Formats: sequence, structure tokens, C-alpha cells
Amino acid sequence: MKMRATLQYRQRLIHDPERCSTVLTVFPRFLDTEGLVLQDFDLLFGAETTSKLLEKWGTTLKAKVIEQAKTLSKTPMLNYLIQSAEENPGEDDEVPGWDGDMAAILLLVYLLPPSGKKGTAKISIREALDRVVKFHKSGRSLHEHSGPDKRRQPYILAVGMVRNRIHEYYIAMDGELLPCKAKSSLSAFDELFKAHYAFGISYDQALNSMYTFVQTTIYNIDVGLSPETPRVKDLRAKPLN
Repeated sequence: MKMRATLQYRQRLIHDPERCSTVLTVFPRFLDTEGLVLQDFDLLFGAETTSKLLEKWGTTLKAKVIEQAKTLSKTPMLNYLIQSAEENPGEDDEVPGWDGDMAAILLLVYLLPPSGKKGTAKISIREALDRVVKFHKSGRSLHEHSGPDKRRQPYILAVGMVRNRIHEYYIAMDGELLPCKAKSSLSAFDELFKAHYAFGISYDQALNSMYTFVQTTIYNIDVGLSPETPRVKDLRAKPLN
């Protein structure tokens, strides 16, 4: 109840450039309580917007993303993700890939690849994929994903024995690990996207097109108001919904 009551104060805090980095110190419950990111997003946007990804994904959107990815110039990694997305791994794959939902989400990075901002280095698609989700093998220390030198932009830390059998998800940001309520990769990505709004964090520049597409096309947030690249507009125009 306290977290609901303090939403407005928290929103003022995260939009104050001098104090935004203190939000997890002021509200440490984010570090030990699942579902608070989801609760804040729901309070900000309402139940209809909150449920958009989970409602749209499994019906037609996932299949359309895979279909569009098949039109791209093939690379071994792209083929690997398409096979994983279709839950049809290759016979020679020694290391299991991500489950079907996570693989299909990562295909969006191929459809909307990173573009370097003027004056910044452009990163590879492989590097961009790591900025969405990182695999962490069960039993190893989580310490390498925390600490003051870590990036502010959030990513999913997926903990399990292999990539397609994850038993625990975290949102890694600001050198901290926030436990996810999610028990599936799709729900974990839902929380990752919503963390940007719960904490007032801008999208990672390399993933800006991908996140903008998710924002406007899936969640229908600020459609026509948020700047979109030609690639995002083109993908939005395709029959994905």
C-alpha cells in the first residue's frame, strides 16, 4: 500500500536529474519485492495498456515477427534465433538456444538493428542482443552483474542451467538486481520494457528503434508523438497486429 501511495513522489524523484539515481536507495523494496515495477506501470497507464504485450504476442505477433525475420539476409546467428523461435533447434546445436518467445523478441533487434548516434560508435547486433538479455548459469555468483561501474540502462538477467530452461529472472540496472515477478521470458521482457517508465530511464541508444517499436506498436503509448526512424515506421506499416 505504501508503494502505491508514494507513486507521485517517486515520479518526481526519477525526473529530477540531481536525485534520480537515489530512487533505489529511497525505495529499497524494489530490490527485494517482486512485482513493484509492474505495479507502478499499471498505476501510470492502466490495466488495458499494461496487458498489451501478453495479449498480442501469442496470437499473431510472434509468428509475424518470425515471418519478417526470414526475409532478412541470413547469418548463422540469425538462423539460430529463427530456429529457436520456431522451437525447431538444429541437429548440430550443442548449446541450447533461448526459448521460443525470447528468441522471437531478439529477432526484433535484427529487424530494427542498432544505429550509432552521431559521434558515437555503432555496436554489432550481437552486442545489442546482450543489452536485452544475458544468460547466467545457476550456481555462479551474481556479483559480476552488480556494482557501481555497471550501466544505467536495464537488461534481463536470466538465471538457469541452460538458456531455454530459466528458473529466475532479474532486471539489472544501476548496478543493482531487481527480482522479477516473471516466470517466463515473455513476462520478463514485459517487465524490462516497463522498468524504463517506472524509473524514468531513456532507452539504450543501440536499442532505441526496437524499444520505440514495442512502445508504439504493441503498447500503443504516445503513437504519433514519439519520434520514429524510417525502419520503425516501415515495420509498423507491415501487417503485424
